[in-house]
Amino acid sequence: MTIRSEQRSRRAAAALVLAALLAAPPGAARGATVTIVNQDGAGEGFNDPTPVAPVGGNSGTTLGQQRLIVFQNAANIWGSILPSNVEIRVQAQFNALACDTNGAVLGSAGPVTVIANFSGAPLANHWYHIALANRLAGSDLDPTRNDISAQFNLSLDNNTCLGTSGWYYGLDHNEGSDIDLLAVVLHEIGHGLGFSTLISASTGQLLNGKPDAFSHFILDNGTGLTWDQMTSGQRAASATNTGHVVWGGAAVTNESPFFLGPKPIVRVNSPPAIAGDLAFGTASFGPALSQPDVSGGVVLVNDGVGTTSDACSAIVNAAQVSGHIALIDRGTCTFVSKAQAAQAAGAIGVVIANNVSGSPPAMGGDDPGITIPVVSITQQDGTNIKNQLGTGVNMTLGVDPNLHAGTDAANRVLLYAPNPVESGSSISHWDVSAFPDLLMEPFINPDLTNSVDLTRYAFQDLGWYTPTTAVGPPGVTALHLASSPNPFARATAIRFDLPGREPVDLFVLDLAGRQVRRLYRGTLEGGAHTATWDGEDEAGRRVAAGVYLSYLKAGALSRTQRLVLLR
Repeated sequence: MTIRSEQRSRRAAAALVLAALLAAPPGAARGATVTIVNQDGAGEGFNDPTPVAPVGGNSGTTLGQQRLIVFQNAANIWGSILPSNVEIRVQAQFNALACDTNGAVLGSAGPVTVIANFSGAPLANHWYHIALANRLAGSDLDPTRNDISAQFNLSLDNNTCLGTSGWYYGLDHNEGSDIDLLAVVLHEIGHGLGFSTLISASTGQLLNGKPDAFSHFILDNGTGLTWDQMTSGQRAASATNTGHVVWGGAAVTNESPFFLGPKPIVRVNSPPAIAGDLAFGTASFGPALSQPDVSGGVVLVNDGVGTTSDACSAIVNAAQVSGHIALIDRGTCTFVSKAQAAQAAGAIGVVIANNVSGSPPAMGGDDPGITIPVVSITQQDGTNIKNQLGTGVNMTLGVDPNLHAGTDAANRVLLYAPNPVESGSSISHWDVSAFPDLLMEPFINPDLTNSVDLTRYAFQDLGWYTPTTAVGPPGVTALHLASSPNPFARATAIRFDLPGREPVDLFVLDLAGRQVRRLYRGTLEGGAHTATWDGEDEAGRRVAAGVYLSYLKAGALSRTQRLVLLR
């Protein structure tokens, strides 16, 4: 066999060692052992002796101990989910990475080795991350090296990198304004286990002439081709085909309704020439898109000054804007001030068209007084709408209960494909339109828990699981949990399917894992069942709006789903 090393600059990968190996047939699978290999020097990172108080279930009394406990906790979560009889070794360290008051690189991880054409590989001439290749081969194909290389940003603890925000070392996801290290480590180990492509999103170039297993499931729904079927040019074009790059695996598609809520939409209803759903960005202010929808005619604002459609001054055509959806061009003033001007003019919603090519911008700012929905769209979609205003344009801002957030019309889950390419983030993450938020999105969100959500099913598509080697008791083939409506304001129906007669516990928990309400305890027959949660705790008190968890335990199996309660 031949082994050689190559350095690649990418967020999800360290040095890669390429090998074409033959190995023994796969053996029996079980829950995996994931070991953290401490690569920090004396007095730093995992070995930092600085005294600290225990926090959020983390019993460590030094900074280094708490860091290692978080890492091992993440390793144990992945180990309990993945079937493998080969130890997975994660070499990890803390280093000073890029960071300033505007943002930071939290961490990075990737495979130390990638391997193709080993015995047991489902796809010929495709690279596999070493941990997955070992699981498929049933033996350690590169026993002299660790499997995953990871580093995390030491600078977050200096109180200057992100201002006063730093790492949160608790195990309860109660990070507040800090950064939840446990969620970040779960995310990065996920990359190292196989949730990343080795193909350049900028150029579409393959790694040493071969596609990887992940690319076999990157599907462009515009061309109908997966990335391992495309040319380099086609892949580079696909990488910025926002809203049209999806995961093509059946397991993720089948399970997505159990994890994702109804899909927020920005929809042109008429005229037919431009009708359809638009890619859109969201604002950190104003209400989220919800039901009942906001629908109405579209009016281009006019503030009478300079670029008259940017709403950087008081709107002079308020009589026309009132009762309609205001179309505004992005410009020199803040997104908040544009929304304020439109709301003052009586608009029922705001659509801000980008003034440069690329993806719709995310819109920052804060004003609790803004009560109308605000979204952004691409420059091209803005131009298309303006060209049709003479005949009348009608739009809807809301949610479609027949579709799921973060999926295409065929219910396939979207991958992150912004325009322009974002190095280290494009393609190797779920799209940010998924809701509730998913672990493998490019940004760490505050509502994440110990759940690896749809990533577990991406790993099923990739080959981590087979019908005869699933983790769980023999004969159990499915345990489903879903809620509707979700998000909800009054009550939600929690539906679950049992593969057979099982003792069942069904709870509502908060994000710290504390019991809010027990909905059922007893034995149930196999089949479909439904319980209702009315947003009250055990004492009959209405709980606060926020994110909760439905937790189903049936025999030796369990499922968790996020519930979003609105008020």
